[in-house]
Amino acid sequence: MRRRTWMIGAAAGTGLIAGGGTAWWRSPSRRRIEVDDAPPPDLWKSTFPSPSGEPLAMARFAGKPLLLNFWATWCAPCVTEMPLLDQFAHVQPVGGFQVVALAIDDAAKVGEFLKAHALRMNIGLAGASGLDLSRSFGNSAGALPFSVAFAADGSIIDKKLGSLTESLLTSWAARIR
Repeated sequence: MRRRTWMIGAAAGTGLIAGGGTAWWRSPSRRRIEVDDAPPPDLWKSTFPSPSGEPLAMARFAGKPLLLNFWATWCAPCVTEMPLLDQFAHVQPVGGFQVVALAIDDAAKVGEFLKAHALRMNIGLAGASGLDLSRSFGNSAGALPFSVAFAADGSIIDKKLGSLTESLLTSWAARIR
């Protein structure tokens, strides 16, 4: 009887540890990327084509708070957060965040996506090289979506791997006011 009680207790303890480990592994807070305040590497010198073919020069966002989001049309969480990002971009006051969504995708797929989803925020076509840019900001896995929030001086406020939430966007906006 003692052995059976001990084995049941051991199995239950193992289950609790495994469950807790899994919960920690999947937790959104674990996906936060360490923030370093170093200025971005040559970001402000970069230019990306927009879906309309016009150049999207990052220099036009220098000196302003910027939310840079890396996404793709094939990324379900990215597609889900696009309306939230677009709304966030639309309601920013003067001096608030500028939002740029860099697509890690080809122009045709992004064009099809934009026909189905009327977005007002700035969209750039970064292609596969956009993953290298996201890695330079600490996204070592190259996973999407990935976002970086910059203060007006170009320093990094925060980074987030995974979907953004309204409360996180609100907290970022409060930090620049």
